[in-house]
Amino acid sequence: MNHALSTHLFVNHRLTTALLSRIEQAGIPAVEIFCARQHLDYQNKAQVTELGHWFRESELKLHALHAPMYTDEIWGRSGPHSIITITEPVKSQRMKMVDEIKRALEIAETIPCRYLVQHLGVGGEEFDMRKFDAAFTALEELSIFARQRGVEILLENIPNDLSSAERLRQFQELTHIGLNYVFDTGHANMNEGVEAAFETMKDRIRSTHIHDNDGNDDTHLFPFTGAIDWKRTMELLRSRDSQYPLLLELKEHPEITNPLEKVKEIFERLEAE
Repeated sequence: MNHALSTHLFVNHRLTTALLSRIEQAGIPAVEIFCARQHLDYQNKAQVTELGHWFRESELKLHALHAPMYTDEIWGRSGPHSIITITEPVKSQRMKMVDEIKRALEIAETIPCRYLVQHLGVGGEEFDMRKFDAAFTALEELSIFARQRGVEILLENIPNDLSSAERLRQFQELTHIGLNYVFDTGHANMNEGVEAAFETMKDRIRSTHIHDNDGNDDTHLFPFTGAIDWKRTMELLRSRDSQYPLLLELKEHPEITNPLEKVKEIFERLEAE
């Protein structure tokens, strides 16, 4: 399978050309950039321009952008006002969030990429049909903006009552929005299970987020350190491997002193399953 890495692994560090060079030198052909302002400040034209120059001279490809989740640089700890969610029912508030996501999408004008990964709601959010309506309105506008920049929006299964695999299918059936998916193994493990989620989502999967957990906490562990059955997961993923890459979305752990070497090892182990 094709391999890719999310820069979520380094999300608490500024994204620099030196870091991208290290990823490239590790033999990883593509990345998904996580748009968190402490990492990549999508409003900072100088940072985006510098990265754009680097990508033009590099073999490393930008596979996708991950839409921002917060407006601040400290993971939303500045307060509820910093949370970005397209399920906000108040139009005036939602439009501010849509505009924030558009600023991230503008990166594609400098660094071409294929996809933008978008959440439907936030972790633990309860189901409400009004939130489906709000998300549909936001996604209609964002999809037009994205297509004008050559980008396709993908919806990700996340651990809440709006974004399980079954809820995403319901959203498609109700809205006919026609968006494809990112299949997240860790989030599936916390919801209906990896196999059940894959079977529900498989026709529309265009990218992946590969990580592990204990089934309860969204810890983004390296595979083989949690509860997921990776032999069965790889059997499922290989059944449609022409649709998507194997993309690791991991969390930095202090005990792993050389994470890129560990990433290479994980790719080898997954391919051997």
